[in-house]
Amino acid sequence: MLVFLQSMTRGDPVSSRPSLQRKGSHLLCFLCSPFTAAQRKNPHPEQRRPNPPSRPAMPSGGKPRRSASAIFADTASGHHLLTVHGYSRTKGVPTGERVKSRPFAIGGHRWRIDYYPNGVRAEVADYVSLSLMLDEDEDVAAAPAVKAQYDIRLAGEAEEEEEGAALASASVDDFTPGRGWVYTTFVSREELEGSEHLRNDSFTVRCDIVVVRDYRAEDAAVAFVSVPQCDLRRDLAGLLETEKGADVVFEVGGETVAAHRCVLAARSSVFAAELFGPMKGGNADAGVVVRVEDMKPEVFKALLRFAYSGLLPETRKEDQDVTCQHLLVAADRYGMRRLKLICEEKLCECINVGSAAIVLALAEQHRCEGLKKACFDFLAAPANLRAVVATEGFQHLSRSCPSLMAEVITMSLGIS
Repeated sequence: MLVFLQSMTRGDPVSSRPSLQRKGSHLLCFLCSPFTAAQRKNPHPEQRRPNPPSRPAMPSGGKPRRSASAIFADTASGHHLLTVHGYSRTKGVPTGERVKSRPFAIGGHRWRIDYYPNGVRAEVADYVSLSLMLDEDEDVAAAPAVKAQYDIRLAGEAEEEEEGAALASASVDDFTPGRGWVYTTFVSREELEGSEHLRNDSFTVRCDIVVVRDYRAEDAAVAFVSVPQCDLRRDLAGLLETEKGADVVFEVGGETVAAHRCVLAARSSVFAAELFGPMKGGNADAGVVVRVEDMKPEVFKALLRFAYSGLLPETRKEDQDVTCQHLLVAADRYGMRRLKLICEEKLCECINVGSAAIVLALAEQHRCEGLKKACFDFLAAPANLRAVVATEGFQHLSRSCPSLMAEVITMSLGIS
């Protein structure tokens, strides 16, 4: 039996103290814990103190002195994506037995996820269980426990913003080497097999971890003025929407779109050359229509929206991969590198049997090395490769990118 566990990790330091909350009612328990449930809930009980006496009233004529301080949690956070390829084959793993992920690093510590296809014990044999373990040497007995918050969910179940909000209400748990916490009823197999998360016999889970390193107190200035968040993004998006002050008009697929040359030139070197530089033609003068060939109107509008606001268009989940394919081509055409990389990253998460060949051809034609590696990683599973070869997209790949065929054939020989 050949089972692939594919892992990806991303992390970044944060300055505030986030925490987490798991969607749904999933039972969590500590693995290898010497404490009772009551001790885990309150390992250091303290005697309750009476409320402090109320302060005497300030004498009339006295002026109160203002002061403030703050307590901060020094944290580091990141998330790890674990993909289970060949899910149906993993159902042969006996109840209570696990498949370990590759170790990954977040917050200066090494972690792993244990996957129990048939539950961690007999009572939950109809469920998939997952556990997060601190995968570090047990020799360092004197080392303090690692304090961390975490959440494991099916990838795509929540957006980045929702994840941050969910982390804000979770407890901080202790992790010691070789020990961890488990979602005993992470998801029932019946629910998983009937969901959109299981595609081509594969599914991905996302594990978010916030490591709490230390706590510190600082003096804080008394806030007399509240400064709002920068609203430049909203204002620029409004400028595009209202067309106020627009000085260039584009014609795309029979539709016209008004924009501002200075904004576009600042965001794209290609737009700068077309509208102000050596590539400028007579039709780039203010008030004259600039024709855009070989692009759909909705794609060009999405490109402009990103140029003004840095935001991607809102699309249905099932249309996201196609939208990102078109936007990647447009971003490459206009030299908008960040947009291209965002689309590339999202396409890495949408690779399946139906799209793998098309996405691989796209990656080759537009020099997307990360996306190309993700496609070959997907094709490394023999079942995936056999299924992709039978698709129309693979025939298109053989015609449009014959140079890739040698790599695909080499891969097939290596795993056959």
